[in-house]
Amino acid sequence: MEDNSMNNIKRIAFYALAAAGLMSVASCSLFKIDNYEAPDETIRGRVVDMDGNPVLTDQGSEGIRVRLLDLEWEAAGNEVTPQDFNCMPDGTFQNTKLFPGRYNVTVDGPFVPLVMDDAQGVPVADNSQNIEIIKGKPCEVEFMVQPFLNVEFVDYPQVSDGKIVAKVRVSRAISKNDLKDAISQTGDWKDEYANVTDIQLYVGYNSSIGYRSHDSEWSSYVEYSGSAFESKLGKEIELRTNGVIPSGRKMYVRVAARINYQTANVRRYNYTEPLEVLIP
Repeated sequence: MEDNSMNNIKRIAFYALAAAGLMSVASCSLFKIDNYEAPDETIRGRVVDMDGNPVLTDQGSEGIRVRLLDLEWEAAGNEVTPQDFNCMPDGTFQNTKLFPGRYNVTVDGPFVPLVMDDAQGVPVADNSQNIEIIKGKPCEVEFMVQPFLNVEFVDYPQVSDGKIVAKVRVSRAISKNDLKDAISQTGDWKDEYANVTDIQLYVGYNSSIGYRSHDSEWSSYVEYSGSAFESKLGKEIELRTNGVIPSGRKMYVRVAARINYQTANVRRYNYTEPLEVLIP
């Protein structure tokens, strides 16, 4: 494995090249930066609930965000810019463009935050992980979290007159009291944070359907004000797609629900798995 000084030289060269962007460079010495290898080490992992089940989510910034901080770069006295990327819909993630070294890793999603500070910036919870990425050896990591909601199909979706009918159940994966106890540590808690605000029935042509990828003509949306959804928690709910889906289509269906609380400044959905539905 290369020593830390060489890794830092590579970091400096790589970050300098990235900062240069498309600017024209006259100095021949700067062109030598191209001779350094780009980062190519791998971290992969998954986010699961307390029972070991994958946390199903969106694909994109509304899903689970993974954040890496380069601890060696920070220890050398440099300003550290977080490296952010997103999980796949099944709660797994991978980044193949990292330098060897030590990193702090955390995830933010539709679950109780792993890292929280109070109003004065004092840490009150820190379940992030410090890892070491070794050259030529992919690093595996797992995060166990407390999702806000469980969203599940009660029965397989049916088709009636060109509409997909889905029966689902939404329940709390963490009780209101436990959620309040966890978030209150930050000094920022309102009872309205626990309210379920809306349910989405997403329809699309591929299994990664969600907030960013769905057919808006047929997908449907139900919004709830205040605590109106409270009486529906844990009970069967029937949802229907909009319009009439032409026969012969193969569609995918997912259902998402969220509460009125933001993690990393986004209100994020908990999801069902995607199911394939044929329109006769």
